[in-house]
Amino acid sequence: MQEKKRPQPGFVATLSFTVSAPSEAVKTTVWPHHSSKDSGSVSSSDIFYDDADHHFSIAACGSFLWQSENLAQVAKQSGVGAALAEAYRTEGLGMVGSLRGSFALVLVDFQQQRILAATDRFGTIPVFYRSDGQRVFVATDLQDIAPEGAEVEVSPQAIFDYCYFHVVPAPLSIIPETSKLPAAHQLLWANGARQVSPYWTPDFNRKLSPEATANKQHELQDLLRNSVQRCLVAAEKPGAFLSGGLDSSTVVGMMAENGSEGQAYTIGFDADGYDEMPYARLAAEHFGVKLNEYYLTPEDIVDSLPLLARNTQEPFGNSSLLPAYYCARMAERDGVDVMLAGDGGDELFAGNERYLHQRVFRPYGKLPRAIRHNVIEPLADRVPASMPLINKLASYVKQAKTPLPERLQTYNFLHRFDLAQMFQPSFLSAVDTEHPSALLRELYQRPLHGSELDRMLYHDWQVTLADNDLRKVYFACRMAGVHVAYPMLDTDLADFSIHIPDEIRLKKGRLRAFYKAGLKGWLPDATLKKTKQGFGLPFGVWMREHRPLQELVYDSIAELRQRNIIQPAFLDESVKLHREGHASYYGELLWILTYLELWLASR
Repeated sequence: MQEKKRPQPGFVATLSFTVSAPSEAVKTTVWPHHSSKDSGSVSSSDIFYDDADHHFSIAACGSFLWQSENLAQVAKQSGVGAALAEAYRTEGLGMVGSLRGSFALVLVDFQQQRILAATDRFGTIPVFYRSDGQRVFVATDLQDIAPEGAEVEVSPQAIFDYCYFHVVPAPLSIIPETSKLPAAHQLLWANGARQVSPYWTPDFNRKLSPEATANKQHELQDLLRNSVQRCLVAAEKPGAFLSGGLDSSTVVGMMAENGSEGQAYTIGFDADGYDEMPYARLAAEHFGVKLNEYYLTPEDIVDSLPLLARNTQEPFGNSSLLPAYYCARMAERDGVDVMLAGDGGDELFAGNERYLHQRVFRPYGKLPRAIRHNVIEPLADRVPASMPLINKLASYVKQAKTPLPERLQTYNFLHRFDLAQMFQPSFLSAVDTEHPSALLRELYQRPLHGSELDRMLYHDWQVTLADNDLRKVYFACRMAGVHVAYPMLDTDLADFSIHIPDEIRLKKGRLRAFYKAGLKGWLPDATLKKTKQGFGLPFGVWMREHRPLQELVYDSIAELRQRNIIQPAFLDESVKLHREGHASYYGELLWILTYLELWLASR
């Protein structure tokens, strides 16, 4: 398969200074990848602004929403770059906190000798940065600021965290001494000092009453319509991902209601329990939208997996990247310039099973501490493996005594295996094995106020969305050569979701209860009752039967043995577990190991 070579929105910025004259900004360059002037449109994917007095320069990509009528007028008359410049003149470094939309930006201030960079609330566009002691580099593409010359090293900690999260989580990057901004964060680098801080954290403390919420369901539909409409403003020929689930069906329906002639794109799998094509067809027919279909095959994985590994900026273990790429590629061949994606609805309106699952552990926490610690837990630790029923109770106790958010990682591979048997000793000695858990705890505790559910949602905005699902769609569309917009992550819609109380979001123990009530009668009943899937790839199932796919994986595993990262015995055990155990579960393990090797080999 030939990969696309098409320029994508982005920027690179460099701030240089001399050690002998730190007060003097010697060289500063800021430029977008394929545009040197602001297009003047309200929503622009490439924005550049150079202050008339050469005091500062701004580069940005994405789309912006303006709370200020003044800034909205400036954007309309003079372009988005001029509006960002006006925001900086009037608000200074506080400008980022007032911005809304889906964006990444960098500002270099010559007079103040500082560089300011930020990504939006959900981190839809990555921003990387590093310094070599003389210069600061900021870019949307990691390769643009990678050290020049010799072969670039990779960070052992980033590889360890990749094995834990299946992605490299912010603020790490795969390159040592190079970082990426977490969602809703800004970077300020001035006079040699670096400061990275959140410019927005949700205020979960202002919940509506259940009575007031009952009148908000019609408002939900209005917000959804407005968010889709905003995403369509800059699209000449829009399209949309359609898995057949709640969010993608909503986006497609709102796109159709808007009068757009946009088409929908979906992927099917000829594997039991994986194919959602009937639901995608149902939604498309319900809203009168043309549906473009493709059935993915094991041959497609063999053909495309090396291509994906070459084109993701870092190792990326979410196998849904491949069907997302095939969807985006279909759309690009049809001339689509902007794809609408439904990501984010489950994380805003409580649609993931783990949110409900945590409730089953609440009764245990109400037992007297002495009974839990001195009686139940010691007994649970001694249960022999030959007693399956009692083992289930012991598993319950083990999970119940594990606090959130660590409990959410119960089935993580790195908690299921002995790390000393999984990783090479020299590799393990170079990493902090507690770093992933510490990162999760910091995210979970960051909101000043919030219920257990609120904190899990915020945790997922950073981990599930910014680091994983949004990056998946970003990479897929980037490779295919189309832009992407996320209506479900609209600022107004996100702010609205924050105020819905827990007992309404999960009314009567039902996921997405408020959302489904608001869309009842508009979405098909079968869509509202459908369980969550979302382009899950039957990689592990197919690998048991498809010889070329096995060869790709086994060859990659053999090469990975030589890298002094994973213990050879563990690689052998992983292959054996997949052959003899749960094909999907252990297939995921083989996917992340295979992708890691293919990514490393491509560098």
